[in-house]
Amino acid sequence: MAPRGTISVEEFFRPPPRARATLSPDGKALAYLALWKNRMNVWIESLDAPGDARCVTTEDRGVVSYYWTRDPRWLLYTRDQGGDENVHLYRVDLEDPDAAAVDLTPYPGARTVGLDLPAGRPGKVITQLNLRDRARFDLVELDIATGDLTTLARSPGGTVGGWLYSERELFAVAMTAEGDVELSRWDGATGALDPVARFDGGDAPLGIYPMEVTPDGTGVWLGSNRGSDRLRLARLDLATGEEEEVDSHPDYDLDTRAQVFPALPSPLIRSGGTGELLGVRYLGERQVIHALDPHFAEVLENLEKLSDGDLAALSSDESGQRWVAAFTHDRDPGVTFFYDHATGESRLLHRAKPHLDPESLAPMRPVPITSRDGLTLPLHLTLPVGIEPSRLPLVLFVHGGPWTRDSWGYNPAAQLFANRGCAVLQVDFRGSTGYGKAFTRAGIGEFAGKMHDDLIDGVRWAVDQGYADPDRVAIMGGSYGGYAALVGVTFTPDVFAAAVDVVGVSDLANFMRSQPDFVKPMLASNWFTYVGDPADPAQEADMLARSPISRVDQIRTPLMVVHGANDARVVLAESDQLVEALRARAVPVEYTVMEDEGHAIENPENVIALYTAVERFLAEHLGFDSRETA
Repeated sequence: MAPRGTISVEEFFRPPPRARATLSPDGKALAYLALWKNRMNVWIESLDAPGDARCVTTEDRGVVSYYWTRDPRWLLYTRDQGGDENVHLYRVDLEDPDAAAVDLTPYPGARTVGLDLPAGRPGKVITQLNLRDRARFDLVELDIATGDLTTLARSPGGTVGGWLYSERELFAVAMTAEGDVELSRWDGATGALDPVARFDGGDAPLGIYPMEVTPDGTGVWLGSNRGSDRLRLARLDLATGEEEEVDSHPDYDLDTRAQVFPALPSPLIRSGGTGELLGVRYLGERQVIHALDPHFAEVLENLEKLSDGDLAALSSDESGQRWVAAFTHDRDPGVTFFYDHATGESRLLHRAKPHLDPESLAPMRPVPITSRDGLTLPLHLTLPVGIEPSRLPLVLFVHGGPWTRDSWGYNPAAQLFANRGCAVLQVDFRGSTGYGKAFTRAGIGEFAGKMHDDLIDGVRWAVDQGYADPDRVAIMGGSYGGYAALVGVTFTPDVFAAAVDVVGVSDLANFMRSQPDFVKPMLASNWFTYVGDPADPAQEADMLARSPISRVDQIRTPLMVVHGANDARVVLAESDQLVEALRARAVPVEYTVMEDEGHAIENPENVIALYTAVERFLAEHLGFDSRETA
């Protein structure tokens, strides 16, 4: 029988009733994501007279990002095609409820990157589009009303990976042959690039972030660790190339998770009216926000009284008086409030999990430990509620990237397995970002090496503390976490009783060669620096030695493999070849291919099916009761 108080998979993973609420620039309307035909779509509702909510998009794949424009008539949103990452930009006419959404980038196979709505260009949107060549992004301007496209700058190709737009001039961001990041002024007449500044790419494996032009167009706010281990906020003078510190935290890096997960808030909090910098987010065990504007400091003080969680997404009207604020929390996620600074009024708008009692959920606890070679490893530990935490089944949940980090907050997978009586452990292994550049650089050359040792050290710590039963440990993850799960069953098979690989890499060289064209110019600072260049035979041989596909004969751990058929980052062949090799040896493996998914499993029914299967699989091999077997 399943344990008392068992919460279903559906309750943990079903979409929230409302999410990602934002305030219109005039402060009169609220936009948010909610279900339409079991897909998250955009809805609009009056703020002061709620009850007139209407759905304004009708997409059959969930909308993730949407944008108010300066004209109250138009709303913009983006979506890809079945998970292929070919993101298109769409326009909605809020004054014509019967009008269909218009695809402003209706080009098969093309992808838009970034979005800017400059104050000096009303009715226009600036974005990057790889229309001419899938490996080259041009900077373009779209007329929101007509869809007319004007090319502002044509990418010269090579290592140019993106653009910065200023109403004064344009700048290209490129990767040098050495793997550094170079910012250059673009000459519109000749197409020449004039270098302004260069940054060490090894310190920024995913590029410089944030990197945003100041409202006056004379500088760039950017994340910098020049002369420091910590990532702080600096201002780069575009005329001189000189950097000046704007703000820093003595112990924490800027919160850069949005670079990988765009649904998370930017580290820069900017005024919706002027674009000026209001505050900066830092992240350690919990978030810290530094207010840089006196008015925002007053607002922030009152917002932080609304919840004991961490302040997440923020939006305001152009006057900065009316605010909508959401909060991150480990047991009560997505709580969202309206706050009026002029009157002091605040009210709850919605909760993401109103059907769950926070007291029934498990707290997530940040814990630092020491690795076998003396490095401090940040962990996040989730233990079941109401059960003695002694010799429990343990699920090691490994984050993707690897250039991101885990953080305190609601994790539905951690809650699911804690509810089933398991301990859940997340280890920020070396190579993760967010803990200083030395910690990230410690991952260079350590795939299937010390990066994996860190995971094993986390497991040993949990066993030594008495939390975990060493004979009932599972490893699970997606993307890099899927690779880590495969490394676990090929390099350290005796540690794990079960493993789940979701969209993981089995062959590092093949993975790099099969990257989409729009990614290839940026590989020098991350995969080539940290793992190797498959064009070099010696490096390719080392990569093969670190690849699970080369050690398939070591697999004896029960294994589940899941992949999205449309994955553009880790192609389906990565899982196909692994499963074929196992089946050729008559080794059992559970394999699921989701035909309508890509690198992220997003459709609600697929997410629920995935974790229903994982729950059943891990219950069988770790020996806990599951709802599915009740």
